[in-house]
Amino acid sequence: MKIIPYNVYSGEENMQIDNNLLEDAINSQLDSPIFRLYGWKPACISLGRNQNDDFLDKDYLKSKGIDVVKRLTGGRGLLHDDEITYSFICPVKYLKNGEHVVSSYKEICQILINKFKKIGIELEFGDSKSIRTKFDYCMLVSTGADLCYQGKKFIGSAQCRKNGYILQHGSILYDYDRKLLEEIFNEEVHEIVSVKEILPNLSKDELIKLLSIN
Repeated sequence: MKIIPYNVYSGEENMQIDNNLLEDAINSQLDSPIFRLYGWKPACISLGRNQNDDFLDKDYLKSKGIDVVKRLTGGRGLLHDDEITYSFICPVKYLKNGEHVVSSYKEICQILINKFKKIGIELEFGDSKSIRTKFDYCMLVSTGADLCYQGKKFIGSAQCRKNGYILQHGSILYDYDRKLLEEIFNEEVHEIVSVKEILPNLSKDELIKLLSIN
């Protein structure tokens, strides 16, 4: 597995890099996976490919210096701020059950489960529940492909597929501003958890280093 070291970019740059990596994998017929870690500066809302932005207060976001970008993948909005984002690109055939969407999510997420287990964070898959469509914030929607810690959502992921390849990326909460999230998404934020809450003495730099080990 090729690991691309953590770096920080704007939202537009991050989405372009993920797109370029996917296209390069397709064009070169890459037969092994790519794992990338990255951050966002400035903070940015990413919207799912088919998600409307009419719930966003653009003036409020501008006053806070928060960008908005569309993802290649589906799903709902996320605030990328004090977090680490991962992306994983591979051929469908690289996975045991790559043709099956939920199974492929779980197979890729198992990599994250294994990495976090090494630092004492035991993650499990979320319960499959019917989607509550009123929620615009991704972390309030539970699926069987989500990763949770003691019943609270910890990592939300999304996927896209093209020409026999999968791009899956997701948000790992290091810390978050609950009030800011509630003001942006106009929803009460609950049942989520961050690294800072679980391991308050683990710095983001230390976490990035641990996640970067192949």
